[in-house]
Parts: sequence; structure tokens; C-alpha cells
Amino acid sequence: MQVLRQFSALGLLLGTLLFAFSLTPSLLPRTFVVQGVISGLSFSAGYALGVMARWLWAYLELPVPGPRGSLSIKRIAAGVCVVIAGAFLWRASDWQDSVRVLMEMEPTTGTRPLSVALIALVIFALLLLLARLFRRTFRFLARRLQRIVPRRVSHVVGVVAAAALFWSVIDGIIFSLTLRTLDRSYQQVDVLMPDDLVPPSDPQVAGSEASLISWEGLGLRGRRFVTAGPSAADIEGFLGESAEQPLRVYAGLNAADTPKQRAQLALDELKRVGAFERSLLLLATPTGRGWLDPAAQNTLEYLTRGDIATVTAQYSYLPSPLALIVEGEYGAETARALFEAVYGHWTSLPEDQRPALYLHGLSLGALNSDRSFDIYDIIDDPFDGALWSGPPFRSPTWRSMTRDRDEGSPAWLPRFRDGAVVRFMNQDGGLDDGETAWGDFRIAYLQYASDPVTFFEPEALYREPEWLQAPRGPDVSQDLTWYPVVTGLQLLADLAAGTAPPGYGHEIAAEHYIEAWLALIEPEGWSAEDVERLTALFAARR
Repeated sequence: MQVLRQFSALGLLLGTLLFAFSLTPSLLPRTFVVQGVISGLSFSAGYALGVMARWLWAYLELPVPGPRGSLSIKRIAAGVCVVIAGAFLWRASDWQDSVRVLMEMEPTTGTRPLSVALIALVIFALLLLLARLFRRTFRFLARRLQRIVPRRVSHVVGVVAAAALFWSVIDGIIFSLTLRTLDRSYQQVDVLMPDDLVPPSDPQVAGSEASLISWEGLGLRGRRFVTAGPSAADIEGFLGESAEQPLRVYAGLNAADTPKQRAQLALDELKRVGAFERSLLLLATPTGRGWLDPAAQNTLEYLTRGDIATVTAQYSYLPSPLALIVEGEYGAETARALFEAVYGHWTSLPEDQRPALYLHGLSLGALNSDRSFDIYDIIDDPFDGALWSGPPFRSPTWRSMTRDRDEGSPAWLPRFRDGAVVRFMNQDGGLDDGETAWGDFRIAYLQYASDPVTFFEPEALYREPEWLQAPRGPDVSQDLTWYPVVTGLQLLADLAAGTAPPGYGHEIAAEHYIEAWLALIEPEGWSAEDVERLTALFAARR
């Protein structure tokens, strides 16, 4: 019982409630390790709230039970906590399966409740140790300050000084050192020359001897991008008719020193290979590591019969979440430089002698593609359209359109101004549902209701998101219930460590790209049977 004396009864009760709620489903299925971390953080948050409430009660000098009564209350609280935790752990597998069934996944074999509980306790113990270390630091500083300032002032200054000290250690040592290490690691990976990749011999391919961009200047992602797409023979074999070789231009980080120099180099390479003589030019913005989704790129090259050129420029070695934190503005700067270079040359060409110009980006690429242009700069001569898939919750354009959506449309599939310019789609379609004709300038968003990258919001810590209101998206569990603090932590875990099969979460399926491109560019000569065959072709490649 000595152990119980060290804990707050109210903290244990609130912590256990949040622990129990954390076992309920969120947007994506979870492994037992991720579940243990979420549960540990939830328990810690609940315990902290309980301790703060207990402190406030005592500060207000309200009556409290004596030592013997307090111990009895803690015993009762501990028993209640065990019952609640056990009951919710028993249901955890069913809740996880409610998500997996929607995503056509096999039912879970179990959430390993003992492992979840153990991980949660370890997380709580570490955070409790950190909190008590902070308290000791604060008290030490406050006692020293009391020699020269009043007691209450010393407490305020002590808290601020302790917080500054802890933050400097976390930010200046742990966080910065980790980021520098990761940056160096990913940079080293980017310059590797895998044995399965060799410089192309075709002079029309970027990285060849005739290219203005060297093989080394492409980087690892660029080398894979320019060599991995479908060939003219692949497309001809599928269609049974002649096709062209798709053109791909990629400016890696090592290609030039600045975004503007890389953009100019990419433009010169486009001119060299005759990209502006194709029927469609795609300006694609990659994710943080310079990756472009093959499902989006390859399907479009089939739909255009190879009569397409694609250009992109790398802006980071880091994965998208890290690039968003560390190099957010640099990504937008690179996307803007490339757009200005390509769009500037495109507008100088006669309208009847230039390709249709479209933009594309997935995830962080969608955000930076959106930030690459100002609507007032293109209003006199707009490009043809954009497809942005899995748009991040930070995207200002996406946020404003979702917020100002037409009445009666859900937050997970908005309708904006009758669909005259902007339309949204998910796995069930949506691009053909506009109440007015889709104009010549078209923007399409491809998103799933179960995508945490799109639907995470920090406000979920203290208020229910709109996308949880009825009716819900087809891939969101009916068992998902909003709880203060807990739901925010669940969504954060989904964002950082969640996975899903293609067609759910943040994994865009090729068949949905096909549907999106068909509606956006309206290529000629594609029958329903041809579309079904193309869909089957990409489904077989998963």
C-alpha cells in the first residue's frame, strides 16, 4: 500500500478513463506497439489532469479526507481502475476489427492486452519521472530565488526558468541533433548508386550522356523516376496501337545550387527533349524525399498514350513529416521556382501550339504545388488544371474550401460552389457530381475520409471534428467516438505511424487515379471496357 500513497486517486481514475478510451478505434488500424504508446500517453494526460484538479482543490482550501480516508479512497480507486482497464482491453480487438473490416483487411489476431498495458505503464513511468525531475528543478530554483524575491514571485520565475532549461535540452540537443543525423543519413542514401540502376542510353531520357542533367544530379529518387515508367512498347502492347515514349525530367538537389537554377535547368532539359511539343505537360511536385507516386504517374501516361512530358524538382532528402517541420518554406520556394520557369515559357507559346498544362502533387507535394502559384498571376492565362491527392490538413486552400463548402455536403467530401471550378472525390467517386458544368480550368481533390494526413487537426484535442458528424465517410468506423485529449492523440498516432491498404488512409489506389484523370483531362478514345482493362492491369500489380 506504500505505492498507492505516492499517487493521486483522482489522477488514477482520470488516467484510467483516458487509457480505456484510447483503446477505441480511430481512422486507421493500429499495432499493439502503437496502441501501447497511445494508451500510455493518454493515461499520463489523464493522470496529469487529475493531479492538477487535486492541486486546485487544495489551493482553494476546500475540505480533504485525512490520511486514513485518503488511503481507503485510493484502494477503491485502484480496484475500479483495474475493472475499467480490463473491460476495455477485452473489447479492443473488436474495435480494431471495425476499422479493418471497412478496409477489407483480415481481422486482427488480438491486440495483445498485456503487452499494451506493459508499454503504457513504461510510457507513464518515464513521463512521471520526467515530471518529478521538472518539479525538483523548479523547487531548487525557487528556493534559491526566495533569498532575493518574494515567495510567489520565486515560484513563477522558477517555473519559467525550469521550463526554459528543459526546452533548451529537448530542442537544442535532442531534437536538433536527431534532425541533423537524419538529414546526413538521407543525404548519403540519396547519392547511392544501386546496382540495379544504370545510366540510360536513350538521349531523350534525363541523365543520359546527352542530357543537361547528369546521372549523379538526378539523385536516387530521380534515377528511379526517369527509368521506371512504362515504355512506348508497354503502352502499345496494352492498347494494340501506336504510342509515344513518355518523357520524364527530374532535377535533383545535386543538379544545381539553388531552386531557381534547378528550375532553369529543368526547363532547358524540357526544351531539349521536345516536351512542349507533347499534348500534355504535367508539372508534378514530389513528397519530402523527392518521391512521386507511380500510381498517379503511370496511369496518366497510359491514358495519354505516352503523349506526355512530366517535370519535377527535388527540394529535400527528408521524409514529408520532417521536411514539413524543417524545410516547409524551402519546398514551397522550389515548387514556385519551377512553376514560374515552366509557366513563363508555356505562356510565351501560341495557344494552339502548346500542350495542356496540369499540376499534380500527393501529400506534401499537394501542399507545395498549391503554394507554387498565385491565382492573380495566372488569371489572364490560366493553366488547365490540377489534381491534388491526399492534401495535408495544413493546406490553406483546402481548408478554406472545406470550411466554406456548400450547405448539406459533408466535411470529408465537400461540394464547393456547385463544382464549377473545384471538385472533390473519394473511393466512391465525386468528380461527376457538380450541379453546374465543370469549366475549362479544373481543380480536383482526391481524398479518403480515413486519411489522417488530410483530416488530422490539433483542435481535436478539445473539440469534435466536423468530419465525425453523421453521415460519416464510407471508410470511417461507426465505433469511432470523440473523446477530449484522447482522439487528438489517436489521430496524431495515425498521422505518424498509421498504415492502410491502397484505397484507404493515405494510400491512393491506382483505380482512383484513373477515375480522377479521366474526369480531369477527358482523353479521347477510351471506352468503358478499356478503362476496366486498365484498372485490372494496375490492380494486378499491387
